[in-house]
Amino acid sequence: MSGAVIFIKDNLHINDTKIEILAGSINVFSLIGSAFAGRTSDWIGRRYTIIFAAAIFFLGAIIMGLAPNYAFLMAGRVVAGIGIGYAIMIAPVYTTELAPASCRGFLTTFPEIFINVGILLGYVSNYAFARLPEHLNWRLMLGVGVVPSMLLAVGVLAMPESPRWLVMQGKLGAAKKVLLKISDSSNEAQLRISEIKLAAEIPDDTDDEIVHVPKRHHGEGVWKELLLHPTPVVRRILIVVVGIHFFQQCSGIDAVVLYSPRVFEKAGIKEKNQLLGATIAVGLIKTAAILVATFLLDRVGRRPLLLTSVGGMIVTLCGLGFGLTMIAHTDEKLVWAIVLCIATILLFVSFFSFGLGPIPWVYTSEILPLRLRAQGASIAAVVNRLLSGVIGMTFLSMYKAITIQGVFFLFAGTCSLAFLFFFFFLPETMGQTLEDMSDLFAKKTAIPLRPQNKAASETNRSVELANGDPST
Repeated sequence: MSGAVIFIKDNLHINDTKIEILAGSINVFSLIGSAFAGRTSDWIGRRYTIIFAAAIFFLGAIIMGLAPNYAFLMAGRVVAGIGIGYAIMIAPVYTTELAPASCRGFLTTFPEIFINVGILLGYVSNYAFARLPEHLNWRLMLGVGVVPSMLLAVGVLAMPESPRWLVMQGKLGAAKKVLLKISDSSNEAQLRISEIKLAAEIPDDTDDEIVHVPKRHHGEGVWKELLLHPTPVVRRILIVVVGIHFFQQCSGIDAVVLYSPRVFEKAGIKEKNQLLGATIAVGLIKTAAILVATFLLDRVGRRPLLLTSVGGMIVTLCGLGFGLTMIAHTDEKLVWAIVLCIATILLFVSFFSFGLGPIPWVYTSEILPLRLRAQGASIAAVVNRLLSGVIGMTFLSMYKAITIQGVFFLFAGTCSLAFLFFFFFLPETMGQTLEDMSDLFAKKTAIPLRPQNKAASETNRSVELANGDPST
């Protein structure tokens, strides 16, 4: 959309207010998908929820690609947004539930990696289609989204269902078969099935293929437990989940991704092809940085990467604000200021992508207890998409009110608050099993920067702690 709006504005003769709504509203519409994704995935399974998401987005991409006017284009954004809402919630949950603890961070960053690959391909398609007639180019930029959605729907059919979801349905035999396929040994598979059975309140000595599981493990009553009557541990987990997604979007990343041509234009780049070329650089840097995070998450840990990421974002946002201020207050062409703006934009997206980009999704899907995970992740996705939509739909208005440099200084202030929140409230989760996470949030002691080694406790967990109740 970042490149398409350049041509949509001229072709459909719409103003900046409609551009804001068009660009940012897809994240608001995705709230619908995110709100229902948790319950849907508890009902039909993680795998079929991904297929459902792909089908919805496929339809949305067709509507956008064939849209004859602004109203149809908005209708396509509504449908595509619902598909995005489903996908953005279920992908990290599904990946986390399949991955072993030793490489969970590595594998759970994959959805974020390919989101960034998708952004990069979007920038490339913008550049490739830009020379076509104006009534055609933006439609192809948006309609080409049908291709990855088709590949996703077909590819997921060959993938296994989440063993944790299968256990919640009482299908122990099917869960064991999946774990044998995705574990390094039969002993590891047996250990993992024992941990999941413990969290689902199934006796470990049960060898039946199908067993009865309490209704609350089928997703019933979860909203009450999360929002109305949470235990102290669940409350702390929910605060962290909401907080990390709040600060991810309030960092201003979507303003840069959606409106990078506008920001580069303010920095002194005027030609459309040059603007689209500069956005490709943003996509390349963003994708490269997320690959770095992929290999460091299970070696360095979540907290060091997250704090380094946010610290770098604070510095680069201040640098960008300073560069834009100097350009705005002189009639001369300040080459050094233009270079500073371009460099800080690229550094900002790189710092975001190796920490604050992937870690909220990894962290959220790790720390939520098993029976609360899908619907708790829905809350996280709703917060994420709501704030993303608000930023996307207000950025142009904000920079007209307080100047574009003022907006980036505002984002720098928000990132400073994020740094403090992450430092004091987020424990390290590297190497922990999913069923052991509630132990971390049952403690009120200071949080160490380096990850703790809790391997010795992996076979000694209580059902209450695994389910988020430290009172026993």
